[in-house]
Amino acid sequence: MRQKDLTTGSVFTTMFFFSLPMILGNILQQGYNIVDTWVVGQFAGSAALAAVGSAFALMTFLTSVLLGLCMGSGIVFSMCFGRQDEASLKNSVCASSLLTAATAALLTALSLLGVDRIIMWMNIPSEITDITKDYLILVFCGIPAIALYNFFGAYLKALGNSMAPLLFLGISTLLNVGLDLLLVAVLRQGTAGAALATVISQYVSAAGIGIYTWFKNHSIRSSFRHFAINGSSLREIAGFSVLTCVQQSVMNLGILMVQGLVNSFGTSVMAAFAAAVKIDAFTYMPAQEYGNAFSTFIAQNVGAKKPKRIVQGIRYAVLTVVSYCLLSSFILWFLAEPLMLIFISPDETAIVAEGVRYLHIVGPLYCGIGCLFLFYGLYRALGRPAVSVVLTVVSLGTRVALSYTLSALPSIGVVGIWWSIPIGWGLADAAGLLYYLLNRKRLIPAEMP
Repeated sequence: MRQKDLTTGSVFTTMFFFSLPMILGNILQQGYNIVDTWVVGQFAGSAALAAVGSAFALMTFLTSVLLGLCMGSGIVFSMCFGRQDEASLKNSVCASSLLTAATAALLTALSLLGVDRIIMWMNIPSEITDITKDYLILVFCGIPAIALYNFFGAYLKALGNSMAPLLFLGISTLLNVGLDLLLVAVLRQGTAGAALATVISQYVSAAGIGIYTWFKNHSIRSSFRHFAINGSSLREIAGFSVLTCVQQSVMNLGILMVQGLVNSFGTSVMAAFAAAVKIDAFTYMPAQEYGNAFSTFIAQNVGAKKPKRIVQGIRYAVLTVVSYCLLSSFILWFLAEPLMLIFISPDETAIVAEGVRYLHIVGPLYCGIGCLFLFYGLYRALGRPAVSVVLTVVSLGTRVALSYTLSALPSIGVVGIWWSIPIGWGLADAAGLLYYLLNRKRLIPAEMP
């Protein structure tokens, strides 16, 4: 299996080429989300689009729990790989797999049992309650597949192999698009068809990456054939994974609370938000994936005890992400309306206008979220996942508090929700930078122990 040591070679090119498959993979995923939104919006109507958009926020929250666990585990895997500690890597794999499997099982059961309460809590309008429920029940069944894919994906990326996860994500995405067109556009199965297409594709990618890793990597086979839980490894995995899980969950819980508030403004605003958020996520996603690749790079170099390379990595990462965000903000300003019209009929002028207003408020300030992704990745890799949690609380706490406060004012309304997003990014960035400046010598000592 192809592995890559991120502790040697040119810092800029090493990070760039390692991050590229991860970025391409997420472009595929976001591309699917856009196609899914387009198919549902064009062939199932605005009510179905509102239902899928609202459910998307919920699923992002639920899967963030698993993603956080796997991201935290990936940091530990990277450190073990960086210091060439095969025994610790095997112990960490066993501990992480147990924690991830147990969490996935619990999450699936609770989601299916509590679907009615979830719909009530999310303020889903009565006219789309039934189709939202049907959609959620089906996509909840895909949670175990999400756990499996992200566990093996985190393992492969930690060892420097970012190509294999891209391959299986690409297969899943193409299958998903094909099934979407068949079930929704041709067979007219509506939101249920979109959900079924998603779940089938998730299980295909999960099975594929699991089989690939099993046959290509001796270490993973040895880990499971001689499965044993080491107390110290379990504590280390839990220390990183649980806090990273909390960070991801808090972030997406805040987004979900905002979604609930958006829902209270009616189906038109929900549809505008559903389309605009897809454009939003697609645009800043490369910065997010670069932040994840940056985190793996830092973690391997922490394991290899190379502080100078860590500092160089931070400088190049900031320059890369800020440059990308400025360019994407500039482009999005002019393309906001044409992009909204991909998902929404030109006749729906109010929906299109609200989506454009959202993008014109949030889009110019993407540097805020780009730098925040770097802070998240940096503090996870330096063994300070609790700092990432604090930054998330600052960002999302601000967003939620301002959203509910400003939107309640008749003179501001829903636009207050849009403005609260970049304000939250900015405050969290300021906190992350201040912590780094005050603790730099302790975070990255000249001689690492």
